[in-house]
Amino acid sequence: LPFVANFAAGAIAGISEILTFYPLDVVKTRMQLSTEKSQGFVGTFKNIIKEEGAGRLYRGLVPPLLLEAPKRAVKFAANDFWGKTYLGLSGEKKMNQQLSVLTGCSAGATESFVVVPFELVKIRLQDKNSTYAGPIDVVKQIIKKEGVLGMYNGMESTFWRHLWWNGGYFGCIFQVRALLPEAKTPQGTLANNFISGAVGGLVGTMLNTPFDVVKSRIQSAPKVPGVAPKYSWTYPSLAIIAREEGIGALYKGFIPKVLRLAPGGGVLLLVVEFTLDIFRQTLGPPYI
Repeated sequence: LPFVANFAAGAIAGISEILTFYPLDVVKTRMQLSTEKSQGFVGTFKNIIKEEGAGRLYRGLVPPLLLEAPKRAVKFAANDFWGKTYLGLSGEKKMNQQLSVLTGCSAGATESFVVVPFELVKIRLQDKNSTYAGPIDVVKQIIKKEGVLGMYNGMESTFWRHLWWNGGYFGCIFQVRALLPEAKTPQGTLANNFISGAVGGLVGTMLNTPFDVVKSRIQSAPKVPGVAPKYSWTYPSLAIIAREEGIGALYKGFIPKVLRLAPGGGVLLLVVEFTLDIFRQTLGPPYI
């Protein structure tokens, strides 16, 4: 299919996933930013509604919605570029699991360059102590106090988060699809896509949650001139959190994250394939 069809399908799927599961992302971020004993997923969820109102569960929604189209464009373009590159370098005729993982990691690393400013604004808005008026205010304040490069605070940790997520997600999808019985009907194909996407989402979440915790900590704290931030580089920050709060703290927010990204990964793949099928039927041969 033409690039525009793949891009549109990815954008529609991404927006569908965000609108469905966004409150879980807010709960996840709150749990990750807390340095105290965790109240758990249910406790954090209840406290947000009790203390701040249900509307707070959608605070920071605008940045990820604005991000979705450019992110999908970069993801599909990068996936296509790296896939063709690795196929050419390896001499393989078609994608295998190893090349799928390598392609996913490379595409995720490329995508991280686009994602960082939007993720930064979202995290600052989701923070319980946030006093920003909205997304535009966040951007103005960051540029005023930290400079333009302040919009890329957390770049390195985002790179690692996306690399591990994409490697686990795409590698798992390839493997699970190979293990599932061949679909005989369109409904069977959709079911296989949902299952493989959900399993891929689970594995990707297990691999990248510690990096996501670090990213949230780094991006939530404004940089102060002359003051060294507690969390700066990813792997030293992982060690600090593990030493001060225990290894389990590296998986803070795992439950809401996996509740979002496992079924979310299934929804994402299901909507992508469903939308692409509509494009195929609309465009006709040779795409059917």
